[in-house]
Amino acid sequence: MIKLNVNSESVTFDGDESTPLLWVLRDHLQLTGAKYGCGEGECGACTVHVGGRARKSCMIPVGSVAGRDIKTIEGLAPSDTSLHPVQEAWLEFDVPQCGYCQSGQIMAVVDFLKKFPAPSDEDIDRNIDNLCRCGTYVRIRKAIHRAAELMAQEART
Repeated sequence: MIKLNVNSESVTFDGDESTPLLWVLRDHLQLTGAKYGCGEGECGACTVHVGGRARKSCMIPVGSVAGRDIKTIEGLAPSDTSLHPVQEAWLEFDVPQCGYCQSGQIMAVVDFLKKFPAPSDEDIDRNIDNLCRCGTYVRIRKAIHRAAELMAQEART
């Protein structure tokens, strides 16, 4: 039995430890925010946080994250009545078109902004590699800059 801490909740998985984390989250825990895109760790639709870092869950055997803190898009907002600043910026700039990749995009950007709190366009281009098949990259970039502003304001209060 594999013990996990998902969105600050202790859970167990009684299955094959080589099962990708994505399938445990989606099929066992019914947390469907992380999406299956490519199954090769290239597109980023399955991005979640493991130990506070953005990781592509389709490539992670669940046994390798036993006991680690895992956060999905479902656990990102600080409460049921508020959103994370990245989620707020996403809505402000109408980033989602089809929406399929957006939870992975958001999770990647949250981690990115920890490392680059005031990112340049070049920082974004070099570090955000999640794919958006609808091509909303211009809105994504604007939302990343806005999220950085919101997070800086939040840090000052």
